[in-house]
Amino acid sequence: MSADIAGLSFVILGLLLLLGYWIRLKVEFFQKYFIPSSVIAGFIGLILGPQVLGALTGEEVPVISNGFFPQEMVEVWKEIPGLFITLIFATIFLGKKIQPVKKVWEVAGPQMAFGQTIAWGQYVVGILVVLLVLVPFFDIHPSAAALIEISFQGGMGTATGLAPTFESIGFSEARDLGVGLATIGLTSGLILGIVILNWGIKHDKTSVMEMPKEKSGLKMKGLFDNMPSAGKLTTRTSAIETLSIHFAFIAAAIFVGFLLLEMLQVLENNTWGAWTDFTLMEHFPLFPLALIGSVIVQKFLDKYSDYPIISHKLIKRINGFALDVMVVSAIASLSLTVIGNYIVPFLLLATAGVAWNLLAFFFIARKILPDHWFERGICDFGQSMGMTALGLLLVRLADPENKSPALEGFAYKQIIFEPIVGGGLFTAASAPLIAQWGLIPVLILTASLGIGWFLFGYFRFGKKANRE
Repeated sequence: MSADIAGLSFVILGLLLLLGYWIRLKVEFFQKYFIPSSVIAGFIGLILGPQVLGALTGEEVPVISNGFFPQEMVEVWKEIPGLFITLIFATIFLGKKIQPVKKVWEVAGPQMAFGQTIAWGQYVVGILVVLLVLVPFFDIHPSAAALIEISFQGGMGTATGLAPTFESIGFSEARDLGVGLATIGLTSGLILGIVILNWGIKHDKTSVMEMPKEKSGLKMKGLFDNMPSAGKLTTRTSAIETLSIHFAFIAAAIFVGFLLLEMLQVLENNTWGAWTDFTLMEHFPLFPLALIGSVIVQKFLDKYSDYPIISHKLIKRINGFALDVMVVSAIASLSLTVIGNYIVPFLLLATAGVAWNLLAFFFIARKILPDHWFERGICDFGQSMGMTALGLLLVRLADPENKSPALEGFAYKQIIFEPIVGGGLFTAASAPLIAQWGLIPVLILTASLGIGWFLFGYFRFGKKANRE
């Protein structure tokens, strides 16, 4: 991959963002339903790329047989979400006062219980669909029961990365099914998330967002009447640019996370990884550890710096920029390939997964989450539909100024959540466990964990809040 192609890929993303923003300014529909410019830009990229325009024209129109974007550019876009999600998590706590562990648990505990309930429930739903329908009527491999959680919670990267595992249990088709389910989850999650957001605002379910009183004007267009500060200068230009020092501290947070990951991998390779064939840390993502890195860097600054060198307002703008770029690239590089031989099982699994996630948001979230249930719930709904990035996008739409504890709780939750499900330990082991143990034992295990987390969340957080 040449530097020219990589650079041009970012230039085109910028132009797509500009086009998406211009369309949002001109089309009231997008303003009315709070659809961000990055989402519009992403779908423009998808339509003009190889998956839609390229597929429609094919070899008959050689000039645009791959759409308007070369395949090399699309490959760059596919890599951007994995890189920028790390940048986003590395910025979340920079410039903020780090709370004590007890306070962190009070903020993150409810979302941990809710997120775990959704994840284990996805296994239960998947196993029931496979056990009652797909095995007896379609003779599908039993390990298909794990695909909802693998694809919806883990995303395309997890589904792709587990290809060798699927092959080892004689179910190589699971890779394509998983990627297809991840595409459905991400696309439907984005659409449903925006629909839910509008429903919540119109029916007064949100505690932060309100419907604009005017049907037009600056607020509807996403502009400010009075421009607020985007940050402040914390260094003199003669020493270093303020943006440069912020970039340096973000890099430091990511590097600390990288060192932690390397240490964990070395530990694994010299302990259980050397004794067994099972390894986890080589597949573990960097972004939760970059979050820990940001906490470590901020604690260091709190202790040794007499001057607030990091402006959290400026950090938020960097975070927002990274999220916009990540959303555009993720949508524009979606794969829309559908596996014809498994279309009915595929649709049944997708429908069951979406239905469970909607049920969890509308009926379980308010039972567990003690406050700001809508803002807290919608980011976990987004993650459960496609990937962490979708959860971040939805919470940003529901709470753009971070007035609720949703983003903070979601971020802290990931430190414990990711090593287990959503691409973690159990996600990696789920398909082989089903193949080896069978559907019923894994159903009992996952149902017990799901019910356990729900009861814990209800009695520890939800019921207590209702009494108060």
